[in-house]
Amino acid sequence: MSQLILASTSPYRKISLKRLGLTFDIASPKVDEISLDGEQALELATRLAYLKAHEVAGQLKTTNNIIIGADQAASVDNVLLRKPEDHNKAVNQLMACQGKVVSFYTACCVIDSRSDKIHQGVDHTKVQFLTLKKEQLERYIEIEKPMNCAGAFKAEGLGITLFQSIKSSDPTALLGLPLIWLTNTLRKIGLDPLQPID
Repeated sequence: MSQLILASTSPYRKISLKRLGLTFDIASPKVDEISLDGEQALELATRLAYLKAHEVAGQLKTTNNIIIGADQAASVDNVLLRKPEDHNKAVNQLMACQGKVVSFYTACCVIDSRSDKIHQGVDHTKVQFLTLKKEQLERYIEIEKPMNCAGAFKAEGLGITLFQSIKSSDPTALLGLPLIWLTNTLRKIGLDPLQPID
């Protein structure tokens, strides 16, 4: 039986993948997530999703695995927004987003080591931010502490109060894992969450 492996230590991606009801393991990819010179959000997310899956595939001793790698990058005014890591950077990121449309690219890469096939997809989500006061943004960051989230917010939590609208073909993508694309890809390679258990 194939082993499904999530190449991520993100608690958000783990929660998302659990929604499919599939048994999976987690592996930590050793990938430097720093962007390359001139790299745009779409390119960065796509490259890192592939590298994470590829790196974990190289760690494994068996060839009966399906490895999922994912990454998310955001940009506003062609400036990359990554994980802020501290309070001040989080405030600055959210201030830069006020009243603007921020593009979030959530890339996913599935490596099927049984056939050596690679499947890649990217969701583009557009988030229209409200214009809020700095004090409100400070309060949000104090409450939710979104320092490990691209864009400095958690859409599944209080971060939803920062937005005017969200436009996406996959509402799960903003949470870090595009489940519609992923489910369709897994189904194509014989791992259907709705397949009856023998």
